[in-house]
Amino acid sequence: MFNNYISNFILKNFLNKINQFIILFTLLIFLSQCGIWRPVDARKIPGNAKERTKKNLEEGKGITFNSSLLGGGKSGDFSFASSNELWRASLDTIDFMPLASVNYSGGIIVTDWYSSKENPNESIKISIRFLSNEIRSDALDIKVFNRKCSNNSLNCETIETEGVLVLELNKKILKTAALYKEENKNKENKKKN
Repeated sequence: MFNNYISNFILKNFLNKINQFIILFTLLIFLSQCGIWRPVDARKIPGNAKERTKKNLEEGKGITFNSSLLGGGKSGDFSFASSNELWRASLDTIDFMPLASVNYSGGIIVTDWYSSKENPNESIKISIRFLSNEIRSDALDIKVFNRKCSNNSLNCETIETEGVLVLELNKKILKTAALYKEENKNKENKKKN
């Protein structure tokens, strides 16, 4: 009984010392990054946080955590607008028009009203909604609105137009997207070789 008590006491003391050592060691590691152990000249450190971060990354300083080591795994796979051929082709096709709203994550492009110098009383507005990232005929929902105004701009009539313009836009965007996809495949093949 007495021996059991002494062994438990020694074990608790030992574990307590290990915990203190781990805490002290961790504290020393973090303090070493603060410049306490190594004097730092404030004139040599950038005042801007972004510049300081850039300098530290260039020098290999700092701590980075890998999310897979922390049990998070892969956080997500994002396809950016510059790598999406359909998105790029749509923007290139309507690049002559001013844009009112562009939301890649929401999958929509809306232009502002556009009128030519020859006919300032008529203007069009285009809305492109992405239903898929695949290059196919049903991947886009394109709507074209036509606005005709009288001599004064207060009396305007807006209607959604269907037909030739929508089909031509769809055709042009899909052709351009197919060309971009082919270019990307060629670039990837060159990188592999």
